[in-house]
Amino acid sequence: MAAEQHQEKSGLAAMGIAAMGVVYGDIGTSPLYTMKEVFAGPHHPVPVTPDNVLGILSLVFWAMTITVSLKYVMFITRADNRGEGGIMALTSLALRTPGAGPKTLWLISALGIFGAALFYGDAVITPALSVLSAVEGLEVATPALKPYVVPITLGILAGLFLFQRQGTASVATLFGPVMMFWFGTLAVLGIWNIVKHPSVLVAINPAYALGFFLANKTLAFLALGAVVLAITGGEALYADMGHFGRRPIKWAWLVFVFPALYLNYLGQGALILDEPEAVSNPFFRLVPDELLFPMVGLAAAATVIASQAVISGAFSLTSQAIQLGYCPRIQIRFTSAREKGQIYVPNINWLLLLAVVILVLGFKTSSNLASAYGIAVTLTMMIDTILAFVVVRALWGWNWVWAGLFLAFFVVVDFAFFAANAVKILDGGWFPLVLGFGVFALLSTWKSGRALLYQKLRQDSMPLDAFLAGIAHGGPQRVEGTGIFMTPDPEGVPRAMLHNLYHNKVLHERVVLLNVVIEDVPYVPETERVRVEDLSQGFHRVRVRYGFKDDPDIPHAMELCAAQGLQFEMMQTSFFLGRETIVPQAKVSGLALWRQVLFTWMFRNADTATAFFKIPTNRVVELGTQVEL
Repeated sequence: MAAEQHQEKSGLAAMGIAAMGVVYGDIGTSPLYTMKEVFAGPHHPVPVTPDNVLGILSLVFWAMTITVSLKYVMFITRADNRGEGGIMALTSLALRTPGAGPKTLWLISALGIFGAALFYGDAVITPALSVLSAVEGLEVATPALKPYVVPITLGILAGLFLFQRQGTASVATLFGPVMMFWFGTLAVLGIWNIVKHPSVLVAINPAYALGFFLANKTLAFLALGAVVLAITGGEALYADMGHFGRRPIKWAWLVFVFPALYLNYLGQGALILDEPEAVSNPFFRLVPDELLFPMVGLAAAATVIASQAVISGAFSLTSQAIQLGYCPRIQIRFTSAREKGQIYVPNINWLLLLAVVILVLGFKTSSNLASAYGIAVTLTMMIDTILAFVVVRALWGWNWVWAGLFLAFFVVVDFAFFAANAVKILDGGWFPLVLGFGVFALLSTWKSGRALLYQKLRQDSMPLDAFLAGIAHGGPQRVEGTGIFMTPDPEGVPRAMLHNLYHNKVLHERVVLLNVVIEDVPYVPETERVRVEDLSQGFHRVRVRYGFKDDPDIPHAMELCAAQGLQFEMMQTSFFLGRETIVPQAKVSGLALWRQVLFTWMFRNADTATAFFKIPTNRVVELGTQVEL
């Protein structure tokens, strides 16, 4: 018994260390810039006085406690979709609300899509801001290196994105230990300076945060726009929950990450009290001069790991969006045979690199970039709160009083941070909003356009039972082999089959209607992957189910059919796929003309079903048709 408990604790510790390298990279690099932005940022800097320093330190502690510890660790991580977290999983849970009307479901879906869209803004800003902040430590070492900060930053970022095609499986094992060393270093630097000014420890008392607000009012409210930088990345612990589980993430935060981060903030506060001029870069001013260059290297490594986490998150989110029908099919490469989550999406990678380079060249300093950072994060956190309210009320059965208190408390906190950041929209906050709305337009247009397209295809189809009854009384000539027709509607006759009959006047002796369904669960067990139905006249219906994190592989699914009595010889099998050409119309209810044009462009540039489902190209016959939306 004791041996089992020891093994369980060892496993928990190992998973906790691994989680530090992925889950806490983003929030773990926040000490690089948070205190600097509060006291020396370009927007509403707070005067350096003992009361103000203690007030800010108190705000940082309670922001991390309320938003990260209470909201995410204690509440939202419980809202898992079969162990998976993230905005897509939370949206899927909220959409299961019993008795919800179409408008409610549309609103929940729209919130989820917008939250996902905002994540791409985070995936662009995090690498730019964190790496730039780390490299700016060179300026502290010697001002002569200042002209090289931006070029070095661009070099590191370019190398990071170029490396993505190799996959991170080979180096991912280093992430946890490196970040553990990083957090340990943060704690040691903090304690070293706290010893010189131990009075900063009283900042844990919320009275100092309240006193700061009462004394400064408007300035204190605006300071929240910089304080929120201390919790950016906190939402990532929920998004990455599927990789590690709730317990390792919780204990890593409470036992190691949170204390290390706050000790560093306290150390920076103590340094600022002793040397007010240190506000120019309090993080690197904590470091002894002889260790400054190694610390810049360690900070750069930590920021690269933090950036890797959000880049991988963008790849994963894109894959989920494709599976759930919010994004057209694009090329996805799996970079590890052992790890399902190790994927590389070339199009997204190069678009992110382009956006990051533009950001660094346009904003030039971490202080300018910090203005753009808070908007996306605070909006995402507010969306998480609203969707979590739906889950605790509708699925967990909380009464209206407790659910209302949950919503009111966390929304007030989230809205306060968002409102404080909203004043910086013109100074850079516009970027994540523009990017978020742009991605939202793409995702929502694809979802609506697909629904409209399938509706049109269903209208032009004919019922399968009527078709089978018809050919029972004399149908077309049958030829040897198996014909597989992929169809989104298992109850109708695929258009590709009708076109094949119209042009070729024949049917295979065995016909399979293949319907692929993506469930709103992360993974579907292989034992539940396929279901075979025998129909009349040599027809079979095969339903294939995937989760939104599964890797679709139709030839493998066909092999699984053998257990249900349907075997395939691939060289005797042909796949018939419909290839529609979209023709926009000027007047269509439910889809504006500009969205029709956008959908048509996305549809034309989508990856083929052949490549996406791994169907052998030499076994595919495509039959084209025009569809007017």
